[in-house]
Amino acid sequence: MRIDKYLWAVRLFKTRSIAIDAINGGKVKLNGDNIKPARDVKEGETFTVQTQSIQKTIKVLAFPVSRVGAKDVAAFMEDLTPEEEYRKIEGLKGSRFVFRPRGTGRPTKKERRDIEDWFEDDPAREH
Repeated sequence: MRIDKYLWAVRLFKTRSIAIDAINGGKVKLNGDNIKPARDVKEGETFTVQTQSIQKTIKVLAFPVSRVGAKDVAAFMEDLTPEEEYRKIEGLKGSRFVFRPRGTGRPTKKERRDIEDWFEDDPAREH
C-alpha cells in the first residue's frame, strides 16, 4: 500500500491530498529520511509524522482495505509517540494565545465559541 493512502486510511490526515502535501513537505519520514508519496509501506516499519504541533511516531501493523473508523485504527497501527509530545498539546491548551493565520480577520461567532470551549477546561481561567 502507498504511504499516502495508508496515512489517510488510518486517519492521520483528513484527505489523501493533505497527506501527499505533508509527505512532499518533509513532514513524514522513515528512519529520518524524506520519502515520496508513492513509496510502498511494509509491515513493521516505523514512521515519524509531524502534525500541527507534535511529532507522532507510528508503527505499521496491517493494511486496511479502505479508510477505517476511529475505533478500528489500533488494529492497523501502533502509536509509539512519547508522552512528552502529548504534553506539548496540553501546554498549548493552557496558554491564552490562539493562532489565527494572517488575513483571516476577526473570529466569527461560532469560531469565538469554539475558542471559549477550548479554554473552558483550563482551571486557571477565571469566569
